[in-house]
Amino acid sequence: MSIQTVLGKDGVRLALQRYGDGSPLVLVHGTGGSAARWAPVVNGLQSQFGIYALDRRGRGQSGDSSEYAIQREFEDVVSVIDSVGPAHVLGHSYGGICALEAALQTPHVRKLILYEPPIPVEGMAIYPPGLIERLEQMIAAGERDKAATAFMQEVVRMPTRELETLRASPVWSGRVAAAHTLARELRAHEHYRFEPERFARLNNPTLLLLGSDSPDFFKAAIEVLNTALPNSRLVVLPDQRHNAMDVAPELFVREVLAFLREDSQSRPGQFAPTN
Repeated sequence: MSIQTVLGKDGVRLALQRYGDGSPLVLVHGTGGSAARWAPVVNGLQSQFGIYALDRRGRGQSGDSSEYAIQREFEDVVSVIDSVGPAHVLGHSYGGICALEAALQTPHVRKLILYEPPIPVEGMAIYPPGLIERLEQMIAAGERDKAATAFMQEVVRMPTRELETLRASPVWSGRVAAAHTLARELRAHEHYRFEPERFARLNNPTLLLLGSDSPDFFKAAIEVLNTALPNSRLVVLPDQRHNAMDVAPELFVREVLAFLREDSQSRPGQFAPTN
């Protein structure tokens, strides 16, 4: 593994963990994580592709800015894709929204894989009222571990046994270090609006991954997205939730590689990038 850097549109230094050779595959992690969250599946993926695992701004080895906006995250993914692409792009959770929006801003995306992006759906609550304020209070009090735990329990809704395993793993320290990003991303998500008509011309082949046992709001989000995208396919991962990379890495890699291997001559989507 080596580290490669790219500058975001606003000058923030973005770090990429680089593995393998071959066609580029950009990995975009979700809230609370870092590029390290892909460790269980990197070996399987790099057997076929050159991996560029992004540390999103504010965590890992990437820099940050004094003010946060979700649009900068979209631009960050575009900067990475344009620097290494054309590329396939795999986004998980909040990183899935970033990958999806980036695909509207660059013609250099080949295929998209989106694993449970939390597209807002009317009437479906993702987290309990007051959680953002409680997370902010925990961070202000220096209770970063407590904040990271609360996020996994109340947003991801990770079962207790899986959470205990995560907390005992080497990646937990990175999640604690990134705890200050939790509230800001949840606030940004509150104001994000998914407009299906904007994606009517996004013809990139897209794989939507959903855990069969995931919370209902993820299922509703995937249904909305599958309806909106003109060239999407839904695959349900049996007996999985929001973290199949961790608990079923072989299954995850198998589905990703099967999709990416189809039509190796896939070309960037034919649409005009938006500004």
